[in-house]
Amino acid sequence: MLELEVKVGDLRVPERLLLGPGPNGIEPRVLQAMAMPTVGHLDPAFIEIMNETSALLRYVFQTKNELTIPVSGTGSAGMDCVLSNLIEEGDEVVVAVCGLFGERMVDIAERCGARVELARAPWGRMVEPDEVRKALSRLKRPKLIALVHAETSTGVMQPIEEISSICKEVGALLVVDCVTSLSGAPVLVDEWGVDAAYSGTQKCLSCPPGLSPVTLNERARKVIHERRSKPKSWYLDLTMVERYWGGERFYHHTAPVNMIYGLREALRIVAEEGLEQRWRRHALNAKAFIAGCEAMGLEIFAQEGYRLPSLITVKVPQGVDELSVRKYLLSEFNVEIGGGLGELKGKIWRFGFMGYNSKRKNVELALAALASALSALGRPTSASEAIAAADEVYREARA
Repeated sequence: MLELEVKVGDLRVPERLLLGPGPNGIEPRVLQAMAMPTVGHLDPAFIEIMNETSALLRYVFQTKNELTIPVSGTGSAGMDCVLSNLIEEGDEVVVAVCGLFGERMVDIAERCGARVELARAPWGRMVEPDEVRKALSRLKRPKLIALVHAETSTGVMQPIEEISSICKEVGALLVVDCVTSLSGAPVLVDEWGVDAAYSGTQKCLSCPPGLSPVTLNERARKVIHERRSKPKSWYLDLTMVERYWGGERFYHHTAPVNMIYGLREALRIVAEEGLEQRWRRHALNAKAFIAGCEAMGLEIFAQEGYRLPSLITVKVPQGVDELSVRKYLLSEFNVEIGGGLGELKGKIWRFGFMGYNSKRKNVELALAALASALSALGRPTSASEAIAAADEVYREARA
């Protein structure tokens, strides 16, 4: 296939359809907003843009938290920021782990000097609340419970509300990773009793990578302001960063001005569509893609009933080389998908239908491309049957 390219000067970039775990497709309006003239990060016009961005983030997080801002850095910076501000040396912490990003939370918490107890589940399954209770029973004064709402490595969506109730019972903070769920699935920070949450711009928000929206309630803010010691990271110290984003406008670092233009526009697009409609769109496209995969005889990896609508994990059939399929999709269709991470390397494919790219035509293209790749690699597969199964899902939704 002829590879599509975009050229600016001598820079040549292939034009891909990004249907992997992220980054995902960028809304054209976001790219246009990012091309607007750069102003100073303390310019009155930019301060108004900052205020609008925070207000829009409150809507997307479904919260009234005053401290709701984009941290300068990707989703991993948001994880580092929230955990390193809330955890001090010697704190007792429970982390729910059912995939790679839960393990990353453990790593950060240990670097902060916490005593960490794990509530585990096999990769591909959600963590049961009883496992959280067992982990808590091994601690005397748990400070927080951290979990991944949308485990990008496995495609599992972790229920929050019952674990939130457990947090209240023991007086612990609840920290939630919403990197692959924010605006693609319900994230109800206030209703669920989440004390701190973070996300990333490059997933369902359809903005380039580079910012991490975070939100902390007053309970979490009190913790960071009453620390016994300063956070180990100066750059991510929220007691200073919040002064820049709040009324004081205290200089901390030079904000990525044009990225914030882009985020503001991405959030405006979310608000125009409406969160509930956006959630329904992601759920419908995920259901259609899963139906198409199952019509091809493929299995979905993530636990049924707890599957992410923004990222679907598909088991690699026996005898098929997963990397060869990904290379075929890239070379023949300009479609990028993800492979497995950690213990799932070579065992799954990760298909992301997020934000701008969560649409019917991309679902059908992905199914046709996957069927073509499997057939080319010696596993005859019917694209027509897969697309027919997906189309039936769409017909039922219209009925």
